[in-house]
Amino acid sequence: ETSEKMDLSGKDVGAHEVLSSEESVSESEQEEDYSDMSGSELDEEITWIEWFCHLKGNEFFVEIDEDYIQDDFNLTGLAQQVPYFEQALNLILDVDDADEPTTEEQQSQIETAAQMLYGMIHARFILTSRGMQAMLDKYQNNTYGTCPNVYCENQLMMPIGMSDTPRASAAKVYCPRCQEIYIPKQSRLHCLDGAYFGTTFAPLFFMTYDQLVPTTPRLYYVPRIYGFRINASVKDRLRAQRQKQVAQQQQQQQALQASAGGGQQQIVITDSGSEQAK
Repeated sequence: ETSEKMDLSGKDVGAHEVLSSEESVSESEQEEDYSDMSGSELDEEITWIEWFCHLKGNEFFVEIDEDYIQDDFNLTGLAQQVPYFEQALNLILDVDDADEPTTEEQQSQIETAAQMLYGMIHARFILTSRGMQAMLDKYQNNTYGTCPNVYCENQLMMPIGMSDTPRASAAKVYCPRCQEIYIPKQSRLHCLDGAYFGTTFAPLFFMTYDQLVPTTPRLYYVPRIYGFRINASVKDRLRAQRQKQVAQQQQQQQALQASAGGGQQQIVITDSGSEQAK
């Protein structure tokens, strides 16, 4: 379960596999999520938003205020990104669509669209003061885990996306102390779409709540041999040697390919009418 550090300039290998985490949740898992609720709470009718946020793997989400979702301004542009937009929106707001019969396949697609739509709205909601306050509560409750870097001393982390485009990259967690991003420890969160948190929220959050940013300077691990720090010039020289070896290997491969292609003879007809190999 060791967190893996992600290179900001690298490519997320599993990005093309990013789906809504709720698609893989079985009915037994859904029932398990409510095992900590009392009988009176279960007797009360819960909203779709409450149900969705309590699903296993969705603990990173906060509950969006319904009045925020009902404001058309906050949904600008989402109708072009989410299929079955109207039906999905009605499902989120618990509006009965009994007058519009659908097949089982369409209903399944609407439910998936509703989960995607909620995530896209969530990315906008957490940028508001109410959304930030809700995320702050989860942050202070250690919902998002602590930084695996030893020098960060269990610094609390915040979700972050590497892209604002849906299904482009899975969600990561950001540490404000070492200012690095990591893969969440819980494997069930690896399929959570990073676009549901976006690239802006985490930096904006720590600008808003700057008192949460550690003031101590960042520390880095320094490799040593027999107590002596490795000189940077040595590492640069070794790196240059490796790059030179790789370049030489590539040149040799290209030369072999060129010689293999040049070994094929071509028959041409001369002006005198005789055949000649070229």
